[in-house]
Amino acid sequence: MSSTITYTVSGMTCGHCEKAVNEEVSALAGVTEVTADANAGTVTISSTAPLDEEQVRAAVDEAGYELIGRSA
Repeated sequence: MSSTITYTVSGMTCGHCEKAVNEEVSALAGVTEVTADANAGTVTISSTAPLDEEQVRAAVDEAGYELIGRSA
């Protein structure tokens, strides 16, 4: 069962920020697609199964940004 979730991320301001988040989150097991959007302050993640939010938080943190939570 595939899953797509959008999270709010604080601190992204440019394409470099988006690339850093994309690379870190893409490395998580099961992730099939990642789209970080600095203008919206979001990252949308598609995966083969639901991801553990703490793993996503750690990946975003490793990229240098803060995961705020799921977007509405």
